[in-house]
Amino acid sequence: MGMNTEIKDCCCNKKVRDEKELKDLLNRLSRIEGQIRGVKKMVEDERYCIDIITQVAAANAALNSFNKVLLSNHIRSCVAEDVKEGSNEKLEELVGTLQKLMK
Repeated sequence: MGMNTEIKDCCCNKKVRDEKELKDLLNRLSRIEGQIRGVKKMVEDERYCIDIITQVAAANAALNSFNKVLLSNHIRSCVAEDVKEGSNEKLEELVGTLQKLMK
């Protein structure tokens, strides 16, 4: 994973999310968990390689979608608040994270 896993966000290294955002993120993660369990079962059941690869691709797409939502929320809240307060810390952190993700 290589990336810094320390939780950083708007204040006190925590992110307070509204109920709708939290529910959406948790629902997405639950679906992804189900997809991964399904892939594991396919391997256990000795399913055809291409079928497994197709399911892994679907799980990857779901993770990418999750990241897009999380990133969008982060930019609109934490980054925007930080810039409004005259700081570029969150913006620079975001740029660094994007550079790591796009290697």
